[in-house]
Amino acid sequence: MRTLVGWHIEMEFEEDGDRTKAAAMVRLADGTEVRAHGYSTRHRSDSPQLRVGEEVAGARALNDLAMQLLTKAHDEIKSTVRAPDYPLM
Repeated sequence: MRTLVGWHIEMEFEEDGDRTKAAAMVRLADGTEVRAHGYSTRHRSDSPQLRVGEEVAGARALNDLAMQLLTKAHDEIKSTVRAPDYPLM
């Protein structure tokens, strides 16, 4: 099996009190950069665990990134194929 392309997703996190923000970015082979964000907020009764906030915010950012990639792929298919329009998700 041969790999034709590889993606590297960059993730950054920012902590501000009980709130965590995640930013994700992937650069595609066509030069397009897709960026997404995710957030989490710690409930005041929960113990402070930065890792958990990062995991939740990161997962939400990756989910947003995935949805944007599905939309991009769907739009590219629609622009080149004359067929019924079926949602990808």
